[in-house]
Amino acid sequence: MADQKRFKKVYSQGTLDVTEIWIDTETGVNYVFRKDGYAGGMTPLLGKEGKPVISPIENN
Repeated sequence: MADQKRFKKVYSQGTLDVTEIWIDTETGVNYVFRKDGYAGGMTPLLGKEGKPVISPIENN
């Protein structure tokens, strides 16, 4: 598992101001990454009920 990456990018939009969705391959939690210029940040993606969106984990 040392050669396997923990986060997997599943969505990307933009070039200068960027929005991406990343999945933690160990927990399945989805994160939103937002970058504009030199500033950026990552936060859990929340659903309608305010709970984190969790994707099924693929076992390879």
